[in-house]
Amino acid sequence: MTAKPSLFKRLQQFWICADLGLIHNRRERRMRILASLVMLIMGVIWAVFFALRGAWGMVVMDMVLILSGLTVFTLTWRQHVRSANLVLFSVLLVIISGMAAILDVPNATAPRATHLYLLPLGVAALMAFRDENLGLRYGVTSLCLLIFTVLAATSWTPLPGYSLPDDVRESGTWVQTCAAMLMLFALLHVLQTDAAERSELESELQKALARKQFELYYQPQVDSTGRVIGAEALLRWQHPERGLVSPAEFIEHAEQTGLIIPIGQWVLETACAQLRAWAQIPSHRALCLAVNISQKQFCQSGFVAEVLALITRYEIDASRLQLELTETMVVDDMEDLTRKMSMLVEHGVTFALDDFGTGYSSLSHLKRLPLSKLKIDQSFVFDALTDANSETIIRTVIALGQSMGLSVIAEGVETQAQQQFLLNSGCLQFQGYLLSRPLPLEAFSAFTQAHNS
Repeated sequence: MTAKPSLFKRLQQFWICADLGLIHNRRERRMRILASLVMLIMGVIWAVFFALRGAWGMVVMDMVLILSGLTVFTLTWRQHVRSANLVLFSVLLVIISGMAAILDVPNATAPRATHLYLLPLGVAALMAFRDENLGLRYGVTSLCLLIFTVLAATSWTPLPGYSLPDDVRESGTWVQTCAAMLMLFALLHVLQTDAAERSELESELQKALARKQFELYYQPQVDSTGRVIGAEALLRWQHPERGLVSPAEFIEHAEQTGLIIPIGQWVLETACAQLRAWAQIPSHRALCLAVNISQKQFCQSGFVAEVLALITRYEIDASRLQLELTETMVVDDMEDLTRKMSMLVEHGVTFALDDFGTGYSSLSHLKRLPLSKLKIDQSFVFDALTDANSETIIRTVIALGQSMGLSVIAEGVETQAQQQFLLNSGCLQFQGYLLSRPLPLEAFSAFTQAHNS
């Protein structure tokens, strides 16, 4: 019975991956698989062709193409996206350039055509490296266009005498030109479709804000006695056609477009209003409400003033509002982060470091931050009973928190065995499916009333 929540959660995550927010990744994966198969097929065809003509040097190059196709397919299947992309584009760039410069030297009878593949390759690079740094994304595309321009404007070859026979190149020119243009058209279509869907999603998010389609769910946080001590506010989108939409489907896009700032402001205001309402209920009065803060939202110059204004407007106990930060924010701008945190802590606001142990912050960073809580990431909790490293990390985080005077809460607790291990290790606060799923407001209130009365 204890394995069911974990199985359900994994199935839920699988289906989320098929939704709108991750369509680009799914398309990109299919394109890599298709490209690897094309490399395999073309490598085999050309290897047979050149073997029959006794051009064994070319056969070796085709074998490299075949092995590269297998490598890209394997890396893609194993979810090593960045490595697959780097292998794919590096090999294709070298092989296309080499074949165009050595085997496809233009003359009056047969123009060069192999270099045309560099055009769809450059467009594909824009898609494949969309989430990488600008230097890599535009650098690969620019290199494709630069080599294309050089090959299109000159008949120079580094190895004269190796060009394919004209009868082969004449027919090949038509085939390769048609194939390259079809690939370019297909990629431009995908790029335009992807942009249109992203634009549509942005428009829908703006409408969702204006029409108040967002709502907060609350996942209970309990202590070792089973008493509810607080909740994490989790954003949901009540779409008029698609129903309840998980943040996994739209938060990344909201971050990229800047819509995360007004959405985050709405979440903060709604949380403060809810704390005001809970202050009137005896069983809810002592609850803390944790709110995740995005990096863009926190970096706003008026963020501190905004939070303090909400606390004043709703007349809430600031210590009941807990802002959750990620380790990425700690690394990016330590000085600004510390300054803003200190200003809010002076007014009673508390801070938690979310997903602790999964980022890159050092202990020297940690000791400078005015934190009150560490959250053990669910990935460690999930493996705690089967992986010695996860067990060690959990015990270390708990000991670290205790030594620094911080409370520690474990998220993603799904089984009694996991909770007992955490208890035995000194963790006294828990959050996860074992205790409760995220609940709408009324269900959370009933849950809290039952556990705190």
